[in-house]
Amino acid sequence: MYDFSDDILIEDTFLRDGLQVEKRQLSIEEKLHFLTALEAAGVRRIQVGSFVHPDRVPQMADTDALFERIVPKEGVVYTALVLNKAGLDRAMAVGVRHLSISVSASETHSRKNANRSVDDGIERILPVIEKALGEGIAVRAGIQSAFGCGYEGRIDPERVSEIARRFSDLGVNEINVADTAGLGNPRQVFELCTRLRGEIAPEVALSLHLHDTRGLGLANMIAGIEAGVRVIDAALGGLGGCPFVPKATGNIATEDAAFACEQIGLRTGIDWQALRPLVAEAEELFGRALPARVSHVPVPPWERAVEEGA
Repeated sequence: MYDFSDDILIEDTFLRDGLQVEKRQLSIEEKLHFLTALEAAGVRRIQVGSFVHPDRVPQMADTDALFERIVPKEGVVYTALVLNKAGLDRAMAVGVRHLSISVSASETHSRKNANRSVDDGIERILPVIEKALGEGIAVRAGIQSAFGCGYEGRIDPERVSEIARRFSDLGVNEINVADTAGLGNPRQVFELCTRLRGEIAPEVALSLHLHDTRGLGLANMIAGIEAGVRVIDAALGGLGGCPFVPKATGNIATEDAAFACEQIGLRTGIDWQALRPLVAEAEELFGRALPARVSHVPVPPWERAVEEGA
């Protein structure tokens, strides 16, 4: 049923997607604390923030300063989101070498998120991607609202394929397919990922960004893995949501995704038990329980020795 031949790379988006809708804004020191803990738990790719207008997403206003404070750890990729040339210029100024550059496949979401139509968004973002690639930056080109829109409902898979083919033709390193509103289902995820895998260049990685709005996040992750996806986005504690999508809830939780992969024999390199106390810290900061599952389940006796470091 499953292909166990490759490891799964989980990109943690807590510091970007997780924090972007929170009223409680973390300081740079607090962000660095979470970053260091994620590194220590074995997270190999961390989305540190986004280079967007601080008036629209004030939680990301210090992304430039945060990158300047990072002490890189060997084997860890530090990435960020940009949506336009201004964002790319800011990212390049602080030496970011891996970027997510995305557009929406939904007309309404595109206008609310980027203040432009889908076609206009594509035409504006292609030169940004080309410039980043020309500077030797690894680019993950993203397609937001690929499985459904919180305003419009279903998105035509051909629209998603069209965008993916254009990204692939540019020579991007990876194409990220995002369930921004959390409306996708496992069959839909499997079918679209299988279709895209057959339409983009074989050397271009395919990744998934999944929200758990209707409780299908982990099921969608497994469906994507069955379709050949080997890069999954998640966020510590299941924090997150899009500020421009009504009622969109958090991402699948990093620790839940790592646990699920471990249970079916897939390797992520992440010690999910090491993330449990970090989730508790985040819950204390935000004053509420986060939606992650395994962080709230008592550790069985046979696993307790691992958690206690015995």
